[in-house]
Amino acid sequence: MHSPVELPSLLVRAARTAPNRPALILPDQTLTYAELRQLAAGIASRWQAGGVPAGARLAMWVHDPQSLVLLLQACIAAGYVACPISTRLPATEALRLVQRISAAGLITDRSVETDTSPSLTIFSANTLLKGPVTGTIEFPESISESQPVSIIFTSGSTGEPKAALHSYGNHYYSALGAGENIPFGAGDRWLLSLPLYHVGGLAILFRAMLGDGAVVVPQDRHNLAAAIRAHRITHVSMVSTQLYRMLQDPQSVETLRGLKAILLGGSGMPRSLIEAAHEQGLAIHTSYGLTEMASQVTATPPGAALATLFTAGRLLPYRELKIHAHGEILVKGRTRFLGYVHDDRLHEPFDAEGWFATGDLGHWNAQGLLEVTGRKDNLFISGGENIQPEEIEQALLPFPGVLQAIVVPVPDAEFGQRPVAFVEMEDDEGLDEASMRVFLAGRLARFKIPIAFFPLPRELAQTGIKPGRRQLAALAEERMSKRR
Repeated sequence: MHSPVELPSLLVRAARTAPNRPALILPDQTLTYAELRQLAAGIASRWQAGGVPAGARLAMWVHDPQSLVLLLQACIAAGYVACPISTRLPATEALRLVQRISAAGLITDRSVETDTSPSLTIFSANTLLKGPVTGTIEFPESISESQPVSIIFTSGSTGEPKAALHSYGNHYYSALGAGENIPFGAGDRWLLSLPLYHVGGLAILFRAMLGDGAVVVPQDRHNLAAAIRAHRITHVSMVSTQLYRMLQDPQSVETLRGLKAILLGGSGMPRSLIEAAHEQGLAIHTSYGLTEMASQVTATPPGAALATLFTAGRLLPYRELKIHAHGEILVKGRTRFLGYVHDDRLHEPFDAEGWFATGDLGHWNAQGLLEVTGRKDNLFISGGENIQPEEIEQALLPFPGVLQAIVVPVPDAEFGQRPVAFVEMEDDEGLDEASMRVFLAGRLARFKIPIAFFPLPRELAQTGIKPGRRQLAALAEERMSKRR
């Protein structure tokens, strides 16, 4: 391991070298880097006056993305550990996660009951943003690369969400390596289309500060075409559903052609969708990343050929990746997280050489490009046969109208477990189980064909994050019990 180095505080550096450049473009105002630094200092002074010690963990359960992006910037620049919590969780679950990480304070824009944790200090997001400045605070010019700055909860797709602790260096080098593949600098604008409690959303803030670009917080995250046109967006992150729907509208396709980069996230991107985007001349990039590596690990370069876009691309700088003998993807490097937090303990799930076992399965192809084939812990056994859900999902994606497919196991008295598919369709009425079975019969062994097909719940389909398999497995079991 190398000795930690001091890295420039990105907000302080940008405020000094590019004070008048746009930093945050909100629906009702634009903040320059100088204004953002001043506002962040005011927020930090209110935490300081509230008795929050340096380096403390501050949980943020904030529904308004405009407020959250400002609070996160202030938290990181002031040396606190920012812990954004999913706003899709109910208050009781959010508070449980807050307690798990031993947060010193909770910032929220909603009313919460804290009877179970009376020592927890509650801060009003509105007061922090608009209250009187109670003192002065000077942000440091540099930050140690090893300094903890964020805790991001993993999606918990196969179990209890884990609290991944990242250092300043993790985010810094993630942005630096990503920028060497997809340039993002002065005059550029990245649309914040992903939630900030997801590492993909948080990564956008660091990329912007590193390159003196701007982050745009849209009024309506579900109307991307309008936001791209209104704010002259140059870069955007998308999931398959968003891209598919924009490709159906000629005006939206024209809008997408004006972008410098479209970063496609999430696994299981339909090949037909990549082909359609490539045919339209869109500047798309496919990638592979994970929370524990502070976002992207591999990505395709600008102008990649279609065959390359069907892969996850090449390794980005400051990352290392190797394939275990059994096919599991192992990673390490300067973007690798510090470990998982639980109470005041830090669990470091690394081997003696620092490698982290991702649980993802994949291989390098003949061209040196990464191909991700599934997850080790998603595999289940049905009647003595191994089933990898991702294989079934990939077989379903070419079916006409399918936007997304997720396969989960349900208990079965005879076979132990059987596969069930949740499918998001272009047309809500287009889910035809009989036709899907016939379609899959020519592509999969009989035991791999799902015994039922259900519509993917609308509230889970457009979050920007792949829905959790554990949640869908419980839903599948519930729905199958009603069929019996």
